[in-house]
Amino acid sequence: MSINNASIFNENLSIDTVQIGEEKQKILIIDDLLKKPSDLVEFARQNPFEPYPIPKPGTGYPGLRLTPPSTYSHALMDLIEPIIRKEYGIPADLPLRKAVCSMSLTTIKPENLGKIQLTPHFDTSAYNQFAVLLYLCDEHHGGTAFYRHNATNFEIVTAERSNDYIGVYFSELEARELKPAYFTESDKYFTKISVVNAKYNRMVVYRSCLIHSPYITDPERSVDDNPVTGRLTVNSFVAF
Repeated sequence: MSINNASIFNENLSIDTVQIGEEKQKILIIDDLLKKPSDLVEFARQNPFEPYPIPKPGTGYPGLRLTPPSTYSHALMDLIEPIIRKEYGIPADLPLRKAVCSMSLTTIKPENLGKIQLTPHFDTSAYNQFAVLLYLCDEHHGGTAFYRHNATNFEIVTAERSNDYIGVYFSELEARELKPAYFTESDKYFTKISVVNAKYNRMVVYRSCLIHSPYITDPERSVDDNPVTGRLTVNSFVAF
Protein backbone atom coordinates (compact mmCIF):
# COMPACT_ATOMS: atom_id res chain seq x y z
CA MET A 1 0.00 0.00 0.00
CA SER A 2 1.40 3.40 -0.95
CA ILE A 3 0.97 6.55 1.11
CA ASN A 4 0.99 10.07 -0.23
CA ASN A 5 1.29 12.99 2.17
CA ALA A 6 2.61 16.40 1.22
CA SER A 7 3.35 17.65 4.72
CA ILE A 8 6.17 16.37 6.94
CA PHE A 9 6.22 12.83 5.58
CA ASN A 10 8.18 11.41 2.68
CA GLU A 11 6.20 10.74 -0.47
CA ASN A 12 5.26 7.28 -1.73
CA LEU A 13 5.94 5.53 1.53
CA SER A 14 5.21 1.83 1.57
CA ILE A 15 3.85 -0.39 4.31
CA ASP A 16 5.40 -3.76 5.07
CA THR A 17 3.09 -6.10 6.96
CA VAL A 18 4.08 -9.12 9.02
CA GLN A 19 1.91 -11.62 10.86
CA ILE A 20 3.30 -12.99 14.09
CA GLY A 21 2.67 -16.00 16.28
CA GLU A 22 -0.10 -18.55 16.30
CA GLU A 23 -2.74 -15.83 16.53
CA LYS A 24 -1.53 -14.25 13.27
CA GLN A 25 -1.62 -10.70 14.53
CA LYS A 26 -0.65 -8.08 11.97
CA ILE A 27 2.15 -5.57 12.50
CA LEU A 28 2.79 -2.65 10.14
CA ILE A 29 6.29 -1.32 9.41
CA ILE A 30 6.82 1.98 7.60
CA ASP A 31 10.44 2.98 6.95
CA ASP A 32 11.82 6.45 6.13
CA LEU A 33 8.68 8.09 7.48
CA LEU A 34 9.73 11.70 8.00
CA LYS A 35 11.38 14.04 5.55
CA LYS A 36 13.53 15.52 8.34
CA PRO A 37 13.58 13.25 11.40
CA SER A 38 16.52 15.29 12.69
CA ASP A 39 14.08 18.13 13.42
CA LEU A 40 12.34 15.99 16.04
CA VAL A 41 15.67 14.90 17.52
CA GLU A 42 16.72 18.54 17.76
CA PHE A 43 13.39 19.43 19.41
CA ALA A 44 14.03 16.68 21.96
CA ARG A 45 17.55 17.96 22.57
CA GLN A 46 16.37 21.50 23.25
CA ASN A 47 13.44 20.72 25.57
CA PRO A 48 13.25 19.17 29.05
CA PHE A 49 11.84 15.67 29.50
CA GLU A 50 9.75 14.75 32.54
CA PRO A 51 8.99 11.46 34.32
CA TYR A 52 6.00 9.51 33.06
CA PRO A 53 2.98 9.81 35.37
CA ILE A 54 2.47 6.33 36.82
CA PRO A 55 0.01 5.02 39.41
CA LYS A 56 2.79 3.58 41.55
CA PRO A 57 6.58 3.16 41.40
CA GLY A 58 7.95 0.29 39.36
CA THR A 59 5.18 0.33 36.76
CA GLY A 60 4.70 2.01 33.41
CA TYR A 61 7.24 3.24 30.91
CA PRO A 62 10.80 3.06 32.30
CA GLY A 63 11.92 6.55 31.46
CA LEU A 64 11.07 10.13 30.57
CA ARG A 65 8.67 11.83 28.19
CA LEU A 66 8.21 15.06 26.27
CA THR A 67 5.18 16.29 24.36
CA PRO A 68 6.18 16.49 20.67
CA PRO A 69 5.40 19.45 18.42
CA SER A 70 1.72 19.64 17.51
CA THR A 71 2.69 19.75 13.84
CA TYR A 72 3.91 16.16 14.19
CA SER A 73 1.04 14.79 16.27
CA HIS A 74 -1.67 16.39 14.12
CA ALA A 75 -0.06 15.30 10.85
CA LEU A 76 0.46 11.80 12.22
CA MET A 77 -3.22 11.38 13.05
CA ASP A 78 -4.20 12.54 9.56
CA LEU A 79 -1.78 10.01 8.08
CA ILE A 80 -2.27 7.01 10.32
CA GLU A 81 -6.04 6.93 10.90
CA PRO A 82 -6.99 5.86 7.34
CA ILE A 83 -4.10 3.38 7.26
CA ILE A 84 -5.22 1.67 10.47
CA ARG A 85 -8.83 1.63 9.31
CA LYS A 86 -7.85 -0.07 6.05
CA GLU A 87 -5.21 -2.49 7.34
CA TYR A 88 -7.16 -3.62 10.42
CA GLY A 89 -10.69 -3.38 9.03
CA ILE A 90 -11.94 -0.68 11.39
CA PRO A 91 -15.49 0.30 10.36
CA ALA A 92 -15.89 3.80 8.98
CA ASP A 93 -18.68 4.55 11.47
CA LEU A 94 -16.48 3.72 14.47
CA PRO A 95 -15.06 7.12 15.52
CA LEU A 96 -11.52 7.89 16.59
CA ARG A 97 -11.88 8.16 20.39
CA LYS A 98 -8.37 8.76 21.65
CA ALA A 99 -5.02 9.91 20.35
CA VAL A 100 -2.10 10.30 22.74
CA CYS A 101 1.43 11.18 21.66
CA SER A 102 4.71 11.60 23.55
CA MET A 103 8.44 11.45 22.92
CA SER A 104 10.16 8.93 25.16
CA LEU A 105 13.64 8.18 26.48
CA THR A 106 14.56 4.98 28.33
CA THR A 107 16.40 6.12 31.47
CA ILE A 108 15.82 3.57 34.24
CA LYS A 109 18.71 1.20 34.87
CA PRO A 110 17.88 -2.51 35.00
CA GLU A 111 18.62 -2.78 38.72
CA ASN A 112 16.02 -0.07 39.43
CA LEU A 113 13.14 -1.60 37.48
CA GLY A 114 10.02 -2.77 39.29
CA LYS A 115 8.90 -6.40 39.03
CA ILE A 116 6.23 -5.60 36.45
CA GLN A 117 8.79 -3.71 34.35
CA LEU A 118 10.95 -6.85 34.32
CA THR A 119 8.37 -8.83 32.35
CA PRO A 120 6.45 -8.45 29.07
CA HIS A 121 3.18 -6.53 29.30
CA PHE A 122 0.13 -5.40 27.33
CA ASP A 123 -0.99 -1.77 27.22
CA THR A 124 -4.76 -2.28 27.25
CA SER A 125 -7.31 -5.00 26.61
CA ALA A 126 -9.16 -2.74 24.15
CA TYR A 127 -8.89 -4.60 20.84
CA ASN A 128 -9.17 -1.46 18.72
CA GLN A 129 -6.43 0.54 20.39
CA PHE A 130 -3.13 0.66 18.51
CA ALA A 131 0.42 1.56 19.43
CA VAL A 132 2.13 3.75 16.81
CA LEU A 133 5.85 3.77 17.57
CA LEU A 134 8.43 5.87 15.74
CA TYR A 135 12.10 5.08 16.30
CA LEU A 136 14.44 8.06 16.35
CA CYS A 137 17.36 5.82 17.25
CA ASP A 138 19.24 3.12 15.37
CA GLU A 139 19.41 -0.67 15.45
CA HIS A 140 21.89 -0.67 18.35
CA HIS A 141 18.92 0.09 20.61
CA GLY A 142 17.22 -3.26 20.02
CA GLY A 143 13.59 -2.92 19.02
CA THR A 144 10.25 -4.27 20.20
CA ALA A 145 9.66 -7.94 20.98
CA PHE A 146 6.38 -9.85 21.14
CA TYR A 147 5.62 -12.85 23.33
CA ARG A 148 3.26 -15.72 24.06
CA HIS A 149 2.29 -16.28 27.69
CA ASN A 150 2.98 -19.96 28.20
CA ALA A 151 0.44 -20.79 30.91
CA THR A 152 -2.54 -19.29 29.06
CA ASN A 153 -1.17 -19.58 25.50
CA PHE A 154 -2.27 -15.96 24.95
CA GLU A 155 -0.41 -13.64 22.58
CA ILE A 156 -3.04 -10.92 22.91
CA VAL A 157 -5.01 -9.98 26.02
CA THR A 158 -8.51 -8.89 25.06
CA ALA A 159 -11.29 -7.82 27.42
CA GLU A 160 -12.63 -11.39 27.36
CA ARG A 161 -9.24 -12.80 28.37
CA SER A 162 -8.14 -10.09 30.76
CA ASN A 163 -9.31 -11.56 34.09
CA ASP A 164 -7.88 -15.01 33.33
CA TYR A 165 -4.57 -13.59 32.19
CA ILE A 166 -4.13 -11.12 35.05
CA GLY A 167 -4.91 -13.75 37.67
CA VAL A 168 -2.30 -16.16 36.33
CA TYR A 169 0.24 -13.41 35.61
CA PHE A 170 0.24 -11.99 39.14
CA SER A 171 0.35 -15.45 40.70
CA GLU A 172 3.44 -16.17 38.63
CA LEU A 173 4.91 -12.76 39.43
CA GLU A 174 4.70 -13.44 43.16
CA ALA A 175 6.23 -16.88 42.81
CA ARG A 176 9.07 -16.24 40.40
CA GLU A 177 12.53 -14.81 40.92
CA LEU A 178 13.39 -12.09 38.45
CA LYS A 179 16.87 -10.98 37.51
CA PRO A 180 17.34 -7.20 37.28
CA ALA A 181 17.40 -6.99 33.49
CA TYR A 182 15.22 -5.79 30.66
CA PHE A 183 13.26 -8.79 29.40
CA THR A 184 14.45 -10.07 26.04
CA GLU A 185 14.62 -13.84 25.47
CA SER A 186 12.14 -16.62 26.22
CA ASP A 187 11.88 -18.10 29.69
CA LYS A 188 9.63 -20.51 31.58
CA TYR A 189 6.73 -18.06 31.52
CA PHE A 190 6.95 -16.24 28.17
CA THR A 191 8.04 -17.34 24.69
CA LYS A 192 9.41 -14.76 22.29
CA ILE A 193 7.50 -15.02 19.00
CA SER A 194 8.86 -12.06 17.05
CA VAL A 195 11.10 -8.99 17.14
CA VAL A 196 10.78 -5.81 15.10
CA ASN A 197 14.20 -4.21 15.03
CA ALA A 198 14.75 -0.56 15.76
CA LYS A 199 15.75 1.55 12.79
CA TYR A 200 16.12 5.30 12.55
CA ASN A 201 12.95 6.89 11.13
CA ARG A 202 11.00 3.59 11.24
CA MET A 203 7.37 3.50 12.37
CA VAL A 204 5.79 0.34 13.79
CA VAL A 205 2.04 -0.13 14.35
CA TYR A 206 0.49 -2.96 16.40
CA ARG A 207 -2.54 -3.65 18.57
CA SER A 208 -1.97 -2.45 22.14
CA CYS A 209 -3.34 -5.73 23.51
CA LEU A 210 -0.37 -7.66 22.10
CA ILE A 211 1.98 -8.92 24.81
CA HIS A 212 5.26 -7.13 24.19
CA SER A 213 8.34 -5.54 25.70
CA PRO A 214 11.04 -3.09 24.67
CA TYR A 215 13.80 -5.30 23.30
CA ILE A 216 16.78 -3.69 24.99
CA THR A 217 19.83 -5.88 24.41
CA ASP A 218 22.45 -3.30 25.37
CA PRO A 219 21.25 -1.31 28.40
CA GLU A 220 24.67 0.29 28.80
CA ARG A 221 23.96 2.06 25.52
CA SER A 222 20.16 2.38 25.61
CA VAL A 223 19.63 3.65 29.16
CA ASP A 224 20.62 7.22 28.39
CA ASP A 225 18.92 10.57 28.93
CA ASN A 226 20.63 12.18 25.92
CA PRO A 227 18.14 12.30 23.00
CA VAL A 228 20.99 12.25 20.47
CA THR A 229 22.59 9.05 21.74
CA GLY A 230 19.79 7.40 23.76
CA ARG A 231 16.79 5.24 22.88
CA LEU A 232 14.59 8.05 21.61
CA THR A 233 11.12 7.11 20.33
CA VAL A 234 7.80 8.81 19.73
CA ASN A 235 5.04 6.73 21.30
CA SER A 236 1.48 7.31 20.12
CA PHE A 237 -1.76 5.52 20.88
CA VAL A 238 -4.81 5.59 18.64
CA ALA A 239 -8.14 4.12 19.76
CA PHE A 240 -11.45 3.59 18.01
